Amino acid sequence: MEEAIRKADVLIEALPYIKRFNKKVIVIKYGGSILGDENIRAGVLEDIVFLNFMGLRPILVHGGGPNISERMRSSGIKTEFVEGMRVTDEETLKLVEEELQVLNGLIVKELDELGAKAVGLNGKDGDLIQVEKKKTKVDIGLVGHIKGINTELLESELKRDKIAVILPMGRGKDKKSYNVNADEVAASIAANMQAEKFVLLTNVKGIMRNADDANSFFSTLTVDEIKGLIEDKVIQEGMIPKVMACVDALNGGVKKTHIIDARTPHGLLLEIFTDQGIGTEIIK
Repeated sequence: MEEAIRKADVLIEALPYIKRFNKKVIVIKYGGSILGDENIRAGVLEDIVFLNFMGLRPILVHGGGPNISERMRSSGIKTEFVEGMRVTDEETLKLVEEELQVLNGLIVKELDELGAKAVGLNGKDGDLIQVEKKKTKVDIGLVGHIKGINTELLESELKRDKIAVILPMGRGKDKKSYNVNADEVAASIAANMQAEKFVLLTNVKGIMRNADDANSFFSTLTVDEIKGLIEDKVIQEGMIPKVMACVDALNGGVKKTHIIDARTPHGLLLEIFTDQGIGTEIIK
């Protein structure tokens, strides 16, 4: 009986959030090594289906970096990065798209098996992700900078109660296809869709002043505090593009952004439907 009461208490705590977020868009970015772990992926997708059944409108943007790098190694193709961006020629782009399509199909299949209605979308199709060639000091090839998002396409899928699963590619006015950073895609979609929340799933608890000190964890940070932590080199390397994606989403009108550990069982639900949350929320 006590266990049943505890479960009921959890549901009651979630009720105000379920009411508040009904029919609201939530954009989730999921990638890296945690995407390849079947157990973690099963838990994440289960949470996303739960959000959908609770009346939210989730959009999932996925990467595939480790899968792509492994495929390139096995194909004897050299992987080169400039400022965190993969140098992409025609051969690399073809391989990138193939790997992303495989992952996209897998995610859609697993969401369907959980009882949801999911649709896989390639960002280069239907003018979903409109880009131009990214300008950098060193030419990095077919890497795109986002210029626009076809929100009508996304809204039509969400109104049909579909979970949109998006792979990060885009097309330019030059009719060329481009590789696009998944964090940038997710942040841009969140801003253009005026999402209620933007969530980045990672393999760390969130943002910490000292990775070895659990008490140095930040549960909430403002944009100004983020800039200070970057200047102080508390936030560095791979976390910088993630927090900047959150800042871009906030500047675009998203209400709240979150960085959470996908390895935490039901971390997505805990962050959205409980008073405490489990990750770092970044707000204006």
